[in-house]
Amino acid sequence: MAKIDFSKPVYALAPLAGYTDLPFRSVVKKFGVDLTVSEMISSNALIHNSKKTYRMLEKAPSEDPYAVQIAGSDLEVIRKAVGVINEEEGVSAIDLNCGCPAPKVVNNLQGSSLLTDLPQMGRVIETIKKHSNKPYTSVKMRLGFNEKNHVEIARIAEASGADYIAVHGRTRAGRYKAAVDYDAIAEIKAAVSIPVIANGDIDSPQKAKWVLEYTGADGIMIGRAAVKAPWIFAQIKEGMVEPSSALIKEVVLEHFDQMVRYYDRYGAIMFRKNLHAYSKAGFQGASAFRDTINRMEEPSEIREVIEAFFSQKFRHEA
Repeated sequence: MAKIDFSKPVYALAPLAGYTDLPFRSVVKKFGVDLTVSEMISSNALIHNSKKTYRMLEKAPSEDPYAVQIAGSDLEVIRKAVGVINEEEGVSAIDLNCGCPAPKVVNNLQGSSLLTDLPQMGRVIETIKKHSNKPYTSVKMRLGFNEKNHVEIARIAEASGADYIAVHGRTRAGRYKAAVDYDAIAEIKAAVSIPVIANGDIDSPQKAKWVLEYTGADGIMIGRAAVKAPWIFAQIKEGMVEPSSALIKEVVLEHFDQMVRYYDRYGAIMFRKNLHAYSKAGFQGASAFRDTINRMEEPSEIREVIEAFFSQKFRHEA
């Protein structure tokens, strides 16, 4: 398995529940993303042999390096979950989620609620580090729960054995709406000696360059912007210009085909949310297209409608 090369900026795909599954990650990988991460996986579900959860560990052959992200706070459950992941080949890192703001996660002392009990957070990281056979233990964190205490969180993560951290520049209270605090990410970078990856509202090559320079971070992590534009990593790393409508059509059809192969017929229905994002790239009649797709279930028919819609030119290409 590949090491993560922090000698140059690392460009990572953020884990997003319901989006960053294997089909999507394999599409994004073609555009040069350095590090991919699984969707957040419940450590409790993992040790109870949930087939659905176990399948979330799977990776595409192209994903290297690849991290598996887990959520949990019970040390015995965490230890057993790490044991399950240890059996998986090709995993470079086990990442602890200390950022998810969803109530159903937070209410079980998981995700961002671990930031309310930093001693326990530290013990969880230590447990992963002690029992993992993977090269890296990492942490995805926010700046705090209700108030910022980001430097304290980062220092505890480092002291507990984290090899690198990814920082979403909001508190849990800020969810996804508050302004991202890049000053706080810079303060974390200055306070720890392990690599820091900056995350939050990075949606263009210009913004990516600015965040790297402003925070001094060792890399950036992009989530929501990549859902509607998986080619953003090629734009950042290779200076790729705006994608043509032909490229978008190619990407959308490949993503759709992978979803159907991976999930069977249900994959076509799951893909609706992705089509909602892709269709906002500048095509005419997007609203009517989404309305049509929402009422369809037959994969072959959906594919025909996708092909027809994405065969049109952008407004700026016409």
